[in-house]
Amino acid sequence: MKMEEARRRDIYFSFFMFTADLRPNDAGYTQVLVRHLKALTEIGYTGFDVHIAPGPAHVGHHTEVESYISLKRAFDQAGFRDVKFTTNVGTTRTFDPTSPYEEQRKQALSYLKSRVDITSVLGGENTIMSGPFLYPYGIFPLTDDGEGIWSDALQDWMKPRYAAAASIFRELAQYSTEKSVKLAIEPVKNWETPGPTMVSEALDFLESADIAVCGVTIDTAQVVMESQGPAIFKKNVARAIQQSRLNYVHISAPDRGAVRDSWIPWEIMLDEIEPVYSGPYLVEVFNAIPPFESSMRMTRRRFWRPGEDAPEAGVDSAYEVARAALETLEEKIASHGRRSHP
Repeated sequence: MKMEEARRRDIYFSFFMFTADLRPNDAGYTQVLVRHLKALTEIGYTGFDVHIAPGPAHVGHHTEVESYISLKRAFDQAGFRDVKFTTNVGTTRTFDPTSPYEEQRKQALSYLKSRVDITSVLGGENTIMSGPFLYPYGIFPLTDDGEGIWSDALQDWMKPRYAAAASIFRELAQYSTEKSVKLAIEPVKNWETPGPTMVSEALDFLESADIAVCGVTIDTAQVVMESQGPAIFKKNVARAIQQSRLNYVHISAPDRGAVRDSWIPWEIMLDEIEPVYSGPYLVEVFNAIPPFESSMRMTRRRFWRPGEDAPEAGVDSAYEVARAALETLEEKIASHGRRSHP
């Protein structure tokens, strides 16, 4: 497989390099986003993943959706009408589909439907809404004495939470199908959420809840850091493919930094994924910017963002990291092709 053939694979870039909030009502910031889109499409990325931040409490979901319609119009007018967008969405303490309270679950469903609407606005048909949108991100249960709940007790605590979310996700999956949006639950690390933290847990939830049209995201960083090992990884990929649930693949270094020369087990990952997965790959780099620098306890230096940060000697720019990641991924895909078809 030549490098030109590898480029036929859609490779997207995550805007977690730049921001966790697109600020759709800020016309000045929209121009900053446009400059980044221009630079990254020139590098060779064919699409982008953007985080949809929770809006202010006093702003209704309809108003939020309208703001993203305006943002997409600005992107189109800037020449990015044909660029593809996917979204990253998380649930919150307020919008919790696993809540034991029915009214709160209904609020969560309304919230998640609005995120499907925004995803559809930005990405059009057959786009993807991914992220930790099952159990609220960053929220851990406590006992009445304020102690953390862990291990077996935590697993037992999560069971009724998953069960409570089942009907919400069945309705959400039906709604997303009507909107031509693919859902992809992303398991994340155990210090980010109590669950799901593994691909197998997300698949278990979808199977037990009988949700046929919802899938999962496999993230290389999450798999390495919260892993049951290569044998289980192989089984999970096969299981997801058999059920048509492998909806997104994120390429991310275990330290969530630069992809080039990182501890990604390329051969193990691509040997299982590349032959069976035809969707886009997302290069995901978390930059040391708010809120990630504190929420993810980042100690490494920030990749400076052209047009936003002052250049710093000896520190790579966001664009340099993005270019190197794309070259690395294309090289690894091409290398896999040569090994598979010598």
